Amino acid sequence: MTAAAASPERHLEQPFGDYTAIMAEWAAIKPDEPALSDDHGTISWAEMMDRVDRMAAAMQRDGLQRGQAVAILGTTGIPYALAYLGAIRAGGCAAPLTTSATPTQLAAMMADSGAMHLFIDAAKADDLADQPLPAMTRIMLDGARDGAPGLDEWMAPAGSKPAHRAPEERDPFNIIYSSGTTGTPKGIVHSHIMRWRQAAGGFKSIYGPESRSLLSTPLYSNTTLAVFLPTMVWGGHARLMGKFDAKRWLELASANRITHTMLVPVQYQRLLRHDGFDKHDLSSMEQKFCTSAPFSAELKGEAVRRFPGTLNEIYGMTEGGVVCMLMAHKFPDKLHTVGQPLPGHELIVLGDDDQPVAPGEKGVLCGRSPTMMLGYKNQPEKTREMEWRDAEGNLWLKTGDIGIVDADGFVEIVGRAKDMIISGGFNIYPVDLEAVLLEEPEVAEAAVVGVPSEQWGETPVGFIVTAAGQEVDANVILARVNARLGKTQRLSALHLIDEMPRSHIGKLLKTELRERLGF
Repeated sequence: MTAAAASPERHLEQPFGDYTAIMAEWAAIKPDEPALSDDHGTISWAEMMDRVDRMAAAMQRDGLQRGQAVAILGTTGIPYALAYLGAIRAGGCAAPLTTSATPTQLAAMMADSGAMHLFIDAAKADDLADQPLPAMTRIMLDGARDGAPGLDEWMAPAGSKPAHRAPEERDPFNIIYSSGTTGTPKGIVHSHIMRWRQAAGGFKSIYGPESRSLLSTPLYSNTTLAVFLPTMVWGGHARLMGKFDAKRWLELASANRITHTMLVPVQYQRLLRHDGFDKHDLSSMEQKFCTSAPFSAELKGEAVRRFPGTLNEIYGMTEGGVVCMLMAHKFPDKLHTVGQPLPGHELIVLGDDDQPVAPGEKGVLCGRSPTMMLGYKNQPEKTREMEWRDAEGNLWLKTGDIGIVDADGFVEIVGRAKDMIISGGFNIYPVDLEAVLLEEPEVAEAAVVGVPSEQWGETPVGFIVTAAGQEVDANVILARVNARLGKTQRLSALHLIDEMPRSHIGKLLKTELRERLGF
């Protein structure tokens, strides 16, 4: 690539810019180089932008308004990515929907988003066959069906261009619906300026036109978008996996000389436990990221030792606010933490009275930064619930996580405020009980939830998954663990289960554990 060919990068150093306009410049400079790949093939930069433009033109033809949502529901792949990028190119707002949500929840999300288009694949269309949905133009991601056109039939003719709608900073870029682990999913609205600051700005030393990213979590997740969007705006190549499989991931990473990836902790665990891990050449890996779920110090240490490339754990909310990063390869003595706030990000710890606590004390983490959501779609009261203002009137967002900041500014997460159990007037943090359960040699995974108790108000109940080949008596483990816990912490029951319920990005679904107990 010549010096002139690197010109799109100059835009990325600006405080704000037009995301898809920069992508169009990359397509003009490197038309024949790969842009997107999935299990069905690869498309070049020129092919990708042609299809993105044709889809954007079709959305505008159908009457898509500036900032209006475009709903997307299906398995991650090239068609899904095109629909997402097409919505942004048209001046709309991408609304990727959570495939693990119930049909009723999905219908509610579609109505909440205000979308006039629904891009959907056959599998999800079958799931929703009996569910009444809002009136929308339906386009099939994987071929025409039941009167709904496929992408090729629906999009504008070859060579079509959309009317240019230059974005303004506070225009909505996407709506990310929460996983629903704590109730009905909320629509988190990100602005163009928020996404610009995340994907451009300081990423020059991390991404570039030679970047090759392997993405194995769904595109409806902010986890995935945190790597997908920088890869594309910096002119790289994104390899999309519809479903994670450790063996296949290793094959793809080796064969495609992957340089960047985002994995959740359970994926790191499965890869490192795979018999073929050490047989694959992963030497091209430059940057590995992790987010979305607790990442044990032991697993981080193993990933640093055995997995090439840097290991960067990212802590933050989809809503924005403070973002912390732990460069695990640089701070081996801080692996129990999630790192320090990024430059420009501020963090405080609030006590029960919503006032800052003394340094080193435990409390709810609260932060602010240049990357904060516009709010929850159509739910101003929910937006206000997580906001906090300091004495000067500055807006901060509560994370809901309970943490401690050490003397070096590293943040340790010790629980979730909503998970905290109040039993007999005492605060019990499930993470403390889970740590004791995991000390038992037979226990591979542990989770503790609070359930109603007539005697105590709430009481802790545990769930465990045993290590492979281990036969255990849950009552025996319960007795051993309770003998090491304080009287106010003791578990009232312990249940042996085959597998912990998790979302597609590895978040533990404690709501499902409570449902098993009838709550």
